[in-house]
Amino acid sequence: MAKQINAQGSADFDWDALALDGYTLAQRSELADVYEKTLTSINEKEVIEGTVIAVSKKEVIINVGYKSEGVVPASEFRYNAELKAGDVVDVFVECQEDKSGQLVISHRTARMHKAWIRVNDVLRTGEVITGFVKCRTKGGLIVDVFGIEAFLPGSQIDVKPIRDYDVYVGKNMEFKVVKINQEFRNVVVSHKALIEAELEEQKKQIISGLEKGQVLEGTVKNITSYGVFIDLGGVDGLIHITDLSWGRVNHPEEIVELDQKLNVVILDFDDDKKRIALGLKQLQPHPWDALDTNLAVGDKVSGKVVVLADYGAFVEIAAGVEGLIHVSEMSWSQHLRSAQDFMQVGDTVEAVILTLDREERKMSLGIKQLMPDPWSAIEAKYAVGTKHHAKVRNFTNFGVFVELEEGVDGLIHISDLSWQKKIKHPSEFCKVGDEMEVVVLEIDRENRRISLGHKQLEENPWDVFETIFGEGSVHQGTIIETKDKAGIVALPYGVEGICPSKHLRKEDGSNAKVEETLDFKVIEFNKESKKIVVSHTRTFEDGTDEKVSKPAATGNKKGAAGAGSSTSQAVKANNSSNEKSTLGDLDALAALKEKMEGGE
Repeated sequence: MAKQINAQGSADFDWDALALDGYTLAQRSELADVYEKTLTSINEKEVIEGTVIAVSKKEVIINVGYKSEGVVPASEFRYNAELKAGDVVDVFVECQEDKSGQLVISHRTARMHKAWIRVNDVLRTGEVITGFVKCRTKGGLIVDVFGIEAFLPGSQIDVKPIRDYDVYVGKNMEFKVVKINQEFRNVVVSHKALIEAELEEQKKQIISGLEKGQVLEGTVKNITSYGVFIDLGGVDGLIHITDLSWGRVNHPEEIVELDQKLNVVILDFDDDKKRIALGLKQLQPHPWDALDTNLAVGDKVSGKVVVLADYGAFVEIAAGVEGLIHVSEMSWSQHLRSAQDFMQVGDTVEAVILTLDREERKMSLGIKQLMPDPWSAIEAKYAVGTKHHAKVRNFTNFGVFVELEEGVDGLIHISDLSWQKKIKHPSEFCKVGDEMEVVVLEIDRENRRISLGHKQLEENPWDVFETIFGEGSVHQGTIIETKDKAGIVALPYGVEGICPSKHLRKEDGSNAKVEETLDFKVIEFNKESKKIVVSHTRTFEDGTDEKVSKPAATGNKKGAAGAGSSTSQAVKANNSSNEKSTLGDLDALAALKEKMEGGE
């Protein structure tokens, strides 16, 4: 009976009417409506305000009026060391409930969203903002602006070049936003833009008052290899390196240094006054004006070599006073040389003043004048007929130039090289650098010329040949070659003769050939031109009974006719007698021949 009642009672029981906490269902519904009205309606992915409830080392608890509080890492408030409970801060709703039912918010993201909106407004309005320089980076600085890391290029820090970026790190500075990349969310700021605006008005005032010759105070802004840029108070001018000092300047750093204040004079400027040429040396008296008035041509001076060129050297004898030593005034030698062969930059040299023009501020110097002129006593040292040793310097088509000593050169004409050998070019006879023995033939002191000879060291063999190879004399000879319709015949004692082709006909009607040994009759002897013309045909056409002259045995085919020649015709009695009385002993002539060949 009881079970039936319980079962029946369980089936009919009104559970909704049961109120365990003392509230009825209607009351509970009414309270739920009141609670819902106390909660703030929030949406995900938006920025809202919240109140800090508690702050710990790791977390910050924030009440945004939602069912649960949000928890934000304390690191997101590192910029605000004075954060405390009760402070109102911005947060970004990432998610209303995560897997644990917890509200997810971010203060850093909220700052970024608001900062990005603010930065775009500042770019549009041109407002001046304050940012914190966080650190240095390549090419500039990183600046915190509204929580956004903006880039401050090095060129936008100041109107003058910045050499040390680190001095700005950790400081608050004012900036203007000059560029925003919306795609990459990059922000570029400038501090220079604020200064330029202030300097523009000042610059206009300075430019309007510029005059040539005006002296102004400026600051060294930048130093280059070609000059120095000076800041005149918002306006830049350039001192060219040549206007820094009256003396030679290798680099402007020798004269000025960065941030140095100095007085400069305005030399020139363009119509727009954007390019201003300045001078520093013009404020000092010119060194030439202070040059010793007693200094004159012929005086000796001492100075330092400051510039070298192939054509000469510039010597500074006083600060800003230079003289040129031309390379031709460095040595009495006439050979082409460069100034580097005599001196180097930095050398201290003594010289003689050759010319002095105070108006043009030019001076020429010489150092060879400190040494004796070798031509002053040329006749005594190199008298005509004296023998000397010389060094071959160079050739020309007409002779050889040799050096007797430093500053004394002579010429050996090609015709004075050898008595016998026909020389087409001096290079066939000697080489540059060879030592040669020479004889002085003629001296022209006024024009500094000496004519020399080499063949004159020996007797002229053609004086002897004239007695041997007289016209009409017959000699045994060998044809060594044929050219220009003539044969070259090797005659006794190393002499060559020319036999025209019509005179090469033999008695049987055939023509003589190369290497053939025959008798030849001298038909022409020219001592001056060293020319002997011979004929084989004349030996039988003239019908003479001449005796053939044979050379002393030398074993030289070219120097004498071969021993195996045919029987020669007899020589006339008077011709034979003439040869004997003139030549003397043939062995002596052979010895003379060997001596001449050895000399060649």
